[in-house]
Amino acid sequence: MTTTPKVAIIMGSISDKDVMAEAGKALAEFEIPYEAHVMSAHRTPDRVHDFVSAAYEKGIRVFIAGAGKAAHLAGVIASLSCLPVIGVPMNASLDGLDALLSTVQMPAGIPVATVAIGKAGAKNAGYLAAQIISTADAELGDKLRAERAANAEAIAQKDAALQESLKG
Repeated sequence: MTTTPKVAIIMGSISDKDVMAEAGKALAEFEIPYEAHVMSAHRTPDRVHDFVSAAYEKGIRVFIAGAGKAAHLAGVIASLSCLPVIGVPMNASLDGLDALLSTVQMPAGIPVATVAIGKAGAKNAGYLAAQIISTADAELGDKLRAERAANAEAIAQKDAALQESLKG
């Protein structure tokens, strides 16, 4: 496995660390190298600009950005790069609805793929990044399909156990 990061996980605040760790866990499951940073679209705009501008040359192929409240981080990243950006809305206020709307309502031509609010969204962001990378990595595609098949089999086994318990 290469150790060159393929995914950059960027969170707007260190308070997002526990949620965004779910994205890292999903990437690690598929042995996708990543790096994680705290950067703010509002408090450190120059740092965000410099990082995003240099990311492709570093091997980054997908950004995962988590932010709450104004939630401009994913949109700012998307405005600076043509690489895919996955936005994870954080539940910082208004049950995350403000962040969800801010993340998903991007102008035409500057897309941000947006997942669910919070931990489930962060986990799905990791999976979506893996799916994007798998378009150029057949082995990763095989791992994703095997994981889906294993999940389906686990559900089938649970259903079989339920059906058996209902006979009694």
